[in-house]
Amino acid sequence: MKPGIAQSFLESINTSGAPAPHNEDKDAITPESGTCTCCCIQWEPSKQAMAVEPPRTFAPGESPLEKLPVEILDEIIAQLSIDTQPSGYAPRNVDLISCLLTSRTIHVATINTLYSHITVPHSSIFSKFLTHISKYPGLGTIVKRLDLSHFTSVGLGRSRQGNSEIQNLTSKTLLKCLDLTPAIQEVLLQENLDDDIDENVLGKLFYGLPKLRAVDFCASSSKPFAESFTSAVTGLVDSPMNLGIRRLGLHECFTLPNSVYETLLPRLPQLTHLDVAHTRITDSALASIAESASLSHLNLGRCTQITGRGVVDFLTTHPAAKNLVFLNLSCDIARYRLLWEADVERLLPALPTTLKSLNLNGAKIRHWHAPLLLPLTKHLEELGIASADLSLQDINSFFRPDAPSSSPTGQTIRVEEQTQPWTPSTLHYLDLSAIPAITQSSLFSASCILLSPGTSPLEVIELGDKAISALRECRNTNKRLGWVVKELGRRGWYVRDSHAAGGNVSGRRSWKMGAMWWGMRKCPVAWGEVGGLYGHYMFKK
Repeated sequence: MKPGIAQSFLESINTSGAPAPHNEDKDAITPESGTCTCCCIQWEPSKQAMAVEPPRTFAPGESPLEKLPVEILDEIIAQLSIDTQPSGYAPRNVDLISCLLTSRTIHVATINTLYSHITVPHSSIFSKFLTHISKYPGLGTIVKRLDLSHFTSVGLGRSRQGNSEIQNLTSKTLLKCLDLTPAIQEVLLQENLDDDIDENVLGKLFYGLPKLRAVDFCASSSKPFAESFTSAVTGLVDSPMNLGIRRLGLHECFTLPNSVYETLLPRLPQLTHLDVAHTRITDSALASIAESASLSHLNLGRCTQITGRGVVDFLTTHPAAKNLVFLNLSCDIARYRLLWEADVERLLPALPTTLKSLNLNGAKIRHWHAPLLLPLTKHLEELGIASADLSLQDINSFFRPDAPSSSPTGQTIRVEEQTQPWTPSTLHYLDLSAIPAITQSSLFSASCILLSPGTSPLEVIELGDKAISALRECRNTNKRLGWVVKELGRRGWYVRDSHAAGGNVSGRRSWKMGAMWWGMRKCPVAWGEVGGLYGHYMFKK
């Protein structure tokens, strides 16, 4: 991948100073030879200053590194850990393993880091981990995250059925693992494990782990999973019990009935992250979210059982939706349109200024909505308006002052932004897919300012297949303009070449929780580099 491209993960670059030149002329006058170049007065360097101090030796446990406070030492050792593990059976965390042999003090600090976040890409690794914490139960109490988002049998020469027959990772062994990790705070699961997430495992997650704060069931949709989930949640119906889960991921869990949400969501009083994209959640279930919750991330993309009116009512009146940072309301207009013109007019003025990412793909956005979108561009970093009925002039108006727009009745839409001094846009990412006015030729036209340096910090424009295919063939023009085409899975982006522009742009933001790319479609529930199946649903699909 070309370095310096904004739409990429950060690359580590190691630099070192150049060696000092060796002077062959011993009679040359240099400061190092004992001459002051400003007045040519000879001086004799101090022999004491030139003496090299012999290396110091320390008794075990007495070195400066070992005597650091435990909290600082843990932070230093944690820098050697990597979030996204190598694939296959390649050695992992080699640096941490080496630290285990350094000293007793470093060994203890390394164990804390090594077992704090457990990533399991294959069943054999899970078996080794389970065997180890079964033999040494104290290690299980260190585990804070169990990450199975990378888990797969692909590439190992085994089918899913063959993988289950090995009995390394089953519902029984998964339950045993959770029993041995009582202090666990984050559990990341996914569709390759949905047959192993039975009622006992779910009961343990909901009721048996008091410190659990985040759980993700990404794309789990098998019939056994749906039945087990429904049965486990049914136990809450007649119970006043509340759960401590704050970040819940049910992305693409489309087989779960709405009754699950109506029972579960009111019992999450500390909820901050909710991803129910492509599920059967309804308006009533959404409204049942506890008023004490404080949502920062909400993903309702491609939910066909909710209505535009119900969603807007929730977002404008519910106390839990007052401080949103990430909001996805996208829809597939070939099947269902969530937001119509009236819904858009009600929603846009009511959105909080805390919002950084807004996805309105598929909403019925018309020309007269452009002035309502304009104030949002002053604090949003991501904006998705795919399939919007906007002209190139409307989109240009996000980045330069323009005349106010009028509604179909001829009345000028007044917004506060139009009476204030011009404030530059904060947009880094703009999804313009399926907008008829946005084509390869219109982007290159003199009337389009999107590709000019004046639209900075805009660095990523997502486009449809037809536009991306046309731009891919314009290599010389792309190079001249300082933009490149990037593709991944089903998606394509036109990306500003920050290296050519003389900058080094980082896509890292705190609200992305470790993700580096722009335009994520899956809500993260745990901080870390994105990979495995989560990366597929977040950026490829």
